[in-house]
Amino acid sequence: MEEHIINMDEKNTLAMKLLHYFITEKGYTPIILQGADDEIWLENLDEDYKVVRLVMKYIHNNEQYKFDVFKTNRILRKIKKKTLSFKLNTLSIFLDLGGSVDLDEFKTDNITAVEVHEDADVKKNKLLKSVFPDLSRKLKFSEEGIELFVKVTNDINDHNKKDQEKVADVFSPKKPVVTYALIIINLFIFLFPMFYGNAEQVYNLFASYGPFVKMGEYYRLLTAAFLHANIAHLIFNMYALWIIGMQLESFIGRWRYLVVYLFSAITGSLLSVIVTPDAVSVGASGAIFGLLGALLYFGYHYRVYLGTVIKSQIIPLIVINLLLGFMVPGIDNAAHIGGLIGGALIMIGVGVKYKSSNFEKINGLIVSAIYLGFLIYMAFFI
Repeated sequence: MEEHIINMDEKNTLAMKLLHYFITEKGYTPIILQGADDEIWLENLDEDYKVVRLVMKYIHNNEQYKFDVFKTNRILRKIKKKTLSFKLNTLSIFLDLGGSVDLDEFKTDNITAVEVHEDADVKKNKLLKSVFPDLSRKLKFSEEGIELFVKVTNDINDHNKKDQEKVADVFSPKKPVVTYALIIINLFIFLFPMFYGNAEQVYNLFASYGPFVKMGEYYRLLTAAFLHANIAHLIFNMYALWIIGMQLESFIGRWRYLVVYLFSAITGSLLSVIVTPDAVSVGASGAIFGLLGALLYFGYHYRVYLGTVIKSQIIPLIVINLLLGFMVPGIDNAAHIGGLIGGALIMIGVGVKYKSSNFEKINGLIVSAIYLGFLIYMAFFI
């Protein structure tokens, strides 16, 4: 029977302790890379250092270190494309560095390098103490040797299991009840007046029209989002609501989704009143653009999983539809833009599950209130 011997020398022991800290304490996740031998890459896009590298291989001179910096930058460019990141501040921790290597010789704006050979080096390093003040304390374990290996492995596995459960919770398909309800309401409001021959009266009472809104009929800012000019307009918007809405509702939950939809509908109508005050405006497209804005913010937080979709589908869809709105007469692009911005801002306020802090949500609600207040001021007081 073949036996696997675990080499628990000082370097590998320190690497395991650091790995345990960054994964279980700081929420970093391993990056699977080809050609990165004797080094471990970790990422947490919510931290100041988005990427942390633990480099165990022996770097014995400046030429080797220069090549390491070149290779690191090449890999980082690929990660930036995948994660939609403009800059990835990276911390390279070298565990086996030759005495002749000068870490300052090949400094770059995005890569910071430190050298540690033992636990005591972590405590002495000013950068590590300032960025990760609890790191030195968290490297202390009562276990040694194989017992330490087993503990670290079990802790990391437990942490990864909890992370996988969170991701499964967010991305598992759920019944889009609110999306169903919104589509049914839109269909009912469109069809019911037609059967009773008073469709024109419904538009006169509930469409968004600047002079009437400014006279005090504020409800039109919301009711206009449930009216449609014709059957083609209705079908196009309901199809978009179905495709986008059922995904977003599943991701963020029903109440967040409904808040985003209604807030976006109102902010879209308000910007429409500001830009085209004498035009009659109807349609759910402002609210739907708000869903796209919310999806962008959600996708930013989960860009490790949705980065390709955001880049190849969502962003092009937004850009193409906005361009069409500028080129094709009769499209209320102001409502689209107002809803898009409103949806993104209120999504910050309601928060992304397992990702948003209370601080971020409070700031999101404040910015959303400022945005809404600005639109109200521009619509009614200018």
